[in-house]
Amino acid sequence: MEFVTLYSAAAIALILVGLAGVLIKRNLIKMALGFSLLGTGANILIVTLGYVRGATAPIVDSPALLEDAGSLVVKQGAVMDPVPQALVLTAIVIGVGVTGLMLATIVRLYANTKTLDVNALTRLKW
Repeated sequence: MEFVTLYSAAAIALILVGLAGVLIKRNLIKMALGFSLLGTGANILIVTLGYVRGATAPIVDSPALLEDAGSLVVKQGAVMDPVPQALVLTAIVIGVGVTGLMLATIVRLYANTKTLDVNALTRLKW
């Protein structure tokens, strides 16, 4: 089995487990963990889909990567696109911030209501 397929399968499994945790669980901590797993699976899937076999990082440090020695045009398929990695790095930072805010809100909610069950939180309903 090719490792790209293995990573894609693991990423989809993480996404499904995270989605199940968000939709099925009623405990707020478990729901927050599900959101985190969902984001991690999405990040792994994006990196996996951005992988190009045999390509290197987009740093031209060898003349072998160029079309010809006189130009600065890189050979097709010689380097990977850096956008997926940059997107995932940004998503990781945003995910950590959102998870921290989610957990801080859960702690504050628990201090006021003494419960983490979503069904017991009826004070905000219409």
